[in-house]
Amino acid sequence: MRILLDTHIYLWWLQDSKELSKTGRAMIASADEVYISSASIWEATIKIGIGKLNANVNELVEEISKNNFLELPISAKHAAKVLQLPDIHRDPFDRILVAQAMCEPLRLLTSDKILSGYSELVDAI
Repeated sequence: MRILLDTHIYLWWLQDSKELSKTGRAMIASADEVYISSASIWEATIKIGIGKLNANVNELVEEISKNNFLELPISAKHAAKVLQLPDIHRDPFDRILVAQAMCEPLRLLTSDKILSGYSELVDAI
């Protein structure tokens, strides 16, 4: 299985947080490939800058490879796919993650149940 982690899921993985369910942990651990979107790093950078997240963005980037995850850049195809998404969710970061999952295809692991309305590729855990 190839999966894409939502920003919260990635942060919870790095923090070994109890917020990440056993099911989620097992899915990540058993996946053939785990991707972290550049959109998640961008989102974290913005939240760090406005004081909503206490993290080191350079460490977030380094942890991608340290955890044997893969970086998923945002392509023009991903960006264009956002236009085809119904107006279920307004968050631009969540919308690009959904678009990336649909284009690649990848299973998107998220804690946001609303995102499940976009596609069967979205797993709210």
